[in-house]
Amino acid sequence: MKDATTRLIVRWIHIVLSIPILGYIYSPFEEIPKYAGRVRFVVVPVMVLSGLWMWKGHVVRRLFRRDRPTRMKTGQELEA
Repeated sequence: MKDATTRLIVRWIHIVLSIPILGYIYSPFEEIPKYAGRVRFVVVPVMVLSGLWMWKGHVVRRLFRRDRPTRMKTGQELEA
């Protein structure tokens, strides 16, 4: 899958999952307990993870890359 396609999918997941949070904030107080658990334990964590992935996903992908370069030598190792 191309990077642009992955970004598009993650972005839409993030946008769609913000809708229940808006409902949670702006709904009448009596309606909140009906879906509070779902919003707290499913929607918010997925939104946080998708936001972090959009922000720092390139770092995570670099850590798990197969063709990662070997460790570079420090100045002390070069002198020895």
